[in-house]
Amino acid sequence: MTKKSAFALLILAPILAIFAAGLRIYYSLNMWQYPGPAIVFEVKPGEGFASVNGRLKKQGIIDSAKLFHRYSQVQGLMTKFQAGKFEIKQGMTMLGVVDTLVKGTPIQTKVTLPEGKNLFEIGAEFEESGITKAADFVAAAKDPELMKELGIPAERAEGYLYPDTYQFSPNTPAKDVIKAMVAHFRNKTEGLNLTHQDIILASMIEKETGAAQERPRISGVFHNRLNKRMRLQSDPTTIYGIWERFNGNLRKADLLELTEYNTYKIPALPKGPICNPGLEAIQAALTPEEHSFLYFVSRNDGTHVFTKSYKDHLKAVEDFQKNPSARRGKSWRDLQKN
Repeated sequence: MTKKSAFALLILAPILAIFAAGLRIYYSLNMWQYPGPAIVFEVKPGEGFASVNGRLKKQGIIDSAKLFHRYSQVQGLMTKFQAGKFEIKQGMTMLGVVDTLVKGTPIQTKVTLPEGKNLFEIGAEFEESGITKAADFVAAAKDPELMKELGIPAERAEGYLYPDTYQFSPNTPAKDVIKAMVAHFRNKTEGLNLTHQDIILASMIEKETGAAQERPRISGVFHNRLNKRMRLQSDPTTIYGIWERFNGNLRKADLLELTEYNTYKIPALPKGPICNPGLEAIQAALTPEEHSFLYFVSRNDGTHVFTKSYKDHLKAVEDFQKNPSARRGKSWRDLQKN
């Protein structure tokens, strides 16, 4: 080899090395494709870049952990990865993976919340579904600043968390969940000119019966009793007042305990809603059936006997609650949803 050739080689070698490295980087970032199959990759809340990078490489989702690190570092993306679950599709490039984890929409979780659940039960449902922590949800639902922001004239969001099917990304902040539910409530009840008292009454109607045809009649009973200044004497209100220590067994002592929700003790509506009612219960609160009934007793099948006098009420209690054969081993507070 001549001196001229050797010199040329010395000049070209670094250039070729840089070119080869560039090709390698280009290939890894743009050409190499995840071979599949499609999988769900989860970035955990608070997880560091090194952990994410290592798991991506271990699962064969990226070709080079080193290049993934360098690219993310140069682009300032190392702290931009979102928490959540993401679909990694077959054939996705490493740049595609970066884009998915930084800008993509996390896979959403669907949860159905039936009518009549209270905020504590809803929080538990969301935690079980991985959407948000129950404690965070309850705290946010009682946050006075958030209530003020949402225009809720109460200390908590109870009654305004509309029951429906929702989709949220895992680990969604509790405040965002509540804002979405309250916005849905506003949309569903637009034009009804609801007062807070209407929502309180609707929540009581929702808890008292699962039979749709009975809601206007039960609403009428409550309206009649309020007009006569009678105590509403609704068990579900008593239970809500002691909810955070309630063990499932309502005792006589509970009925005698003075709380802001116990309608056996207070001659008015409870302090606030006791659950989150659906639209039918809300409409029943607004349009009660006109009648003279003042009492109702469970038939143990989800429906009730309605009476006008205390004497007839006691007879209904005797027939359906004290008669073992009529109860068929069921609690009179177990209202069957029809």
